[in-house]
Amino acid sequence: MSLIPQNLQAIASTIVAAAQEAGRAPESVQLLAVSKTFAADAVLEAVAAGQRAFGENYLQEGVDKIAALRAAGTAPLVWHFIGPIQSNKTRPIAEHFDWVHTVEREKIAQRLSEQRPAELAPLQICLQVNISGEASKSGVTPQELSALAHKVAALPNLTLRGLMAIPEPVEDYAQQRAAFAALRALYDQLRAEGLALDTLSMGMSADLRAAIVEGATIVRVGSAIFGARTYHKA
Repeated sequence: MSLIPQNLQAIASTIVAAAQEAGRAPESVQLLAVSKTFAADAVLEAVAAGQRAFGENYLQEGVDKIAALRAAGTAPLVWHFIGPIQSNKTRPIAEHFDWVHTVEREKIAQRLSEQRPAELAPLQICLQVNISGEASKSGVTPQELSALAHKVAALPNLTLRGLMAIPEPVEDYAQQRAAFAALRALYDQLRAEGLALDTLSMGMSADLRAAIVEGATIVRVGSAIFGARTYHKA
């Protein structure tokens, strides 16, 4: 018997508790179910339990899953691309996804804008920020963020919604909150500069509470919903 419905319920309870702790409405936090490496059947189980927004890291796997779910006749779903973006992969991302969380360069944003099909709604964009300054992490630096944000906001066929970050993993709650607070400060700065942002994509299973207390509007949760992952990729 699948645990996906129960897991979704448990995550929902965690979101409600953290939002109430922060004095926020629970519905102001959206759960993004990260379905990478899990088959379309698992996504179908989550859909049956009421989940509508899914995140994919691997392009071809995500495109195949989108097609499979569409063929299954599910209710309309919202697909978020949350993996690294290579220049030669922008077209299928622009053609198949509704959101992209991992834009860190103007060139990528330009290609997504140019390749977004005219009949589709604008692609919803978050800029990925390297908030912890890790050499191994993707993302624009905080110092370069404002210039990039204003350039992306001016592109057609895109709507700049906000910021995304994957802070350095730490167990200390205060340190978790500090990283998310830093991203929130950058978000507030961009809003003060006139950008109409409404999205902070931050927080995963291990730091969900800290992210919500600091203002996350989208939290990205995978294994706590679908179970442990098995990676087959080189």
